[in-house]
Amino acid sequence: MIRIERRLTEARWLVVAVPAGSLLAAAFLSGIILALTGHDPIGTWARLLDRGFLAEGAMSATFVTATPLLLTGLAAAAAFRMQTWNIGAEGQLYLGAVGASGIGIALHDQSPVLIIPAMVIAGIVTGAAWAAIPGVLRAYTRTNEIITSLMLNYVAGLLMTYLIFDSHSYWRDLSTFTARVFPQGKYLSDSASWPSLGLAGIAIPFGFLLGMVAAAALWLIYSRTRFGFEARVIGDSRAAAHYAGIRTRRKIVAVMALSGALAGIGGASEIGDFRHVLDPRGLQQASFGYAGIVVAALARLNPFAVVIVAILLGGLSNAGFSLQGATFPAGLVGTLQGLILFCALAGELLVHYRIRFVRRAAPLARAPEKFGAA
Repeated sequence: MIRIERRLTEARWLVVAVPAGSLLAAAFLSGIILALTGHDPIGTWARLLDRGFLAEGAMSATFVTATPLLLTGLAAAAAFRMQTWNIGAEGQLYLGAVGASGIGIALHDQSPVLIIPAMVIAGIVTGAAWAAIPGVLRAYTRTNEIITSLMLNYVAGLLMTYLIFDSHSYWRDLSTFTARVFPQGKYLSDSASWPSLGLAGIAIPFGFLLGMVAAAALWLIYSRTRFGFEARVIGDSRAAAHYAGIRTRRKIVAVMALSGALAGIGGASEIGDFRHVLDPRGLQQASFGYAGIVVAALARLNPFAVVIVAILLGGLSNAGFSLQGATFPAGLVGTLQGLILFCALAGELLVHYRIRFVRRAAPLARAPEKFGAA
């Protein structure tokens, strides 16, 4: 018989051994699939590593992809650590992009020293405000935050579409006949473009640097402050927190706002670092908010681990795009990526539970019946 038992204590070596074993299992399974489809497993994995991390310019592209994953991953980790399920980082990123682009357009003739901090603050405020809506509903009306935050993603997406395609809003470019016929957003000025850090030939986006600072700040909040201690108590037992006099309602709203602020920075980074225009279709096709949930889960809600996982998944995503071709279809790339994520998430079971093989006990021999004389 096979029994799955919860571990009373989690050994530290499992935190390292399980992810490493998960990657080996993913490599083995993907190798079988590659061999069956007529591809060289070792050569394919070598190309994945090269295109994702080792080739010239690969790490710069990886940091570009990792930046929104890092910030939405931190957003999910911030809420999930208090057992508050914010599934709305996608919509909060949209609102952060709306707020940052609006401020960038308004301050187009100002110095970057003024525009860039203003865009970051606008992303924080709009993302936090959007996340506070399901937070207030959860805290004061006991509405399920999973449903409300998820539904608000669609509302935010439709709002972006309305601003650019269905209205003459402040964000839409109406300066030329072509722009009026083919709707598009107003492009930001050069002074609103965020700088990047050059390090050993690698360009690190400013948004990724903000994400690293946010990861350190989030770790400090949850491990060194009263706010973080009370949030952890609420996550362990809300009944105990209420009995201890912790104001759970305020904490729920505050943690949701904190989560939304981090996602809002991700939206501001998309505008300031990469797109420089409010692009509803591009943002919605990327689905960074939902990917951030996977990042947080793989990182086990550890802010510093979120940074590492975001880089790994960013490199994997870039390598997958570069592999696509006539002999390597996109479906096979998605299969390889899915196997890695599946094995990594499945491996988490071994951190919290152990598998035991128990021999089934042999049935007792039935005693012979005794018949007495009548």
